[in-house]
Amino acid sequence: MVVLGIETSCDETAASVVDATGVRSDVVYSQTIHEAYGGVVPELASRGHVEKIGAVVAASLHEAGVERPDVVAATSGPGLMGAVLVGLSYAKGLAAAWNVPFVGVNHLEGHLLSPLLEDPAPSFPFLALVVSGGHTTLYLAEDIGKYSVLGSTRDDAAGEAYDKTARLLGLGYPGGPVVDRLAATGNADAVPLPRPMPGELDFSFSGLKTAVRNRVQRFPDDNVEDVCAGFQAAVLDCLMNRIEAASRSTGITRVAIAGGVAANSGLRARLMASDLTVTMPPKSRCTDNGAMIANVGRLYALRGQFHDLSFAAQPGWALT
Repeated sequence: MVVLGIETSCDETAASVVDATGVRSDVVYSQTIHEAYGGVVPELASRGHVEKIGAVVAASLHEAGVERPDVVAATSGPGLMGAVLVGLSYAKGLAAAWNVPFVGVNHLEGHLLSPLLEDPAPSFPFLALVVSGGHTTLYLAEDIGKYSVLGSTRDDAAGEAYDKTARLLGLGYPGGPVVDRLAATGNADAVPLPRPMPGELDFSFSGLKTAVRNRVQRFPDDNVEDVCAGFQAAVLDCLMNRIEAASRSTGITRVAIAGGVAANSGLRARLMASDLTVTMPPKSRCTDNGAMIANVGRLYALRGQFHDLSFAAQPGWALT
């Protein structure tokens, strides 16, 4: 079964073709216009998708050597309403024109199940950390479509804290990659910061961001590399603490990570050095992409679960 997946939930216009052999194409256009604003501007994101979606989908089909897929899948939420509607409407139009089934995909489920594209793929049940600019949630995945939330952020997502810290330090947007790069040459011990850990298995990063601001105001001569290293060490300690606690409480040692922060080199190194059995997508597929959407679309299509073309965009679509 050959599935075309389309993703436009935020500022990446993406399309991919996936079949039983794996990912046959994965084309992503990342909008750069938002850098000047220090964050994503929804109206500009929507316009950017309208301009690029035709070319991105055509390139994906061409790269895969496919004229017409068996199924079309598209992100239907959560995400920016205008952005989601661009990809969803385009996908429905293709499905109608080709007379093939359509599957509306939850963006978060796309991230959560993206490690299933890897070889070897994690077997159910496994723990899944979806960590990005908009989400930081630890799930127990028992089967396709059967997930429970073990812990979630109470305020800022981890990726959001990275962006705010980068903005505070004048490092530009997006902040995650540059903070990660500078942290590699910094001394975390030179900039001690708190490890906020609320009750249960939840996360909290708003206070950490504030602690960085206070530190910079009090010690303006701190090396930026050391500040980045101190900040990143605090974030990773919080993430690892919750993952390991969840593993102990559930007895499950299989862990998968996904989302933009899953590309963080420090997090990947910490996980690989742990006693956990870890699966993670390549860095190129941690950020929003069409392969994760095509993958989920294919999994549901194999179960005979489709949506009709009246299926609406759901910008606040909860996974559980």
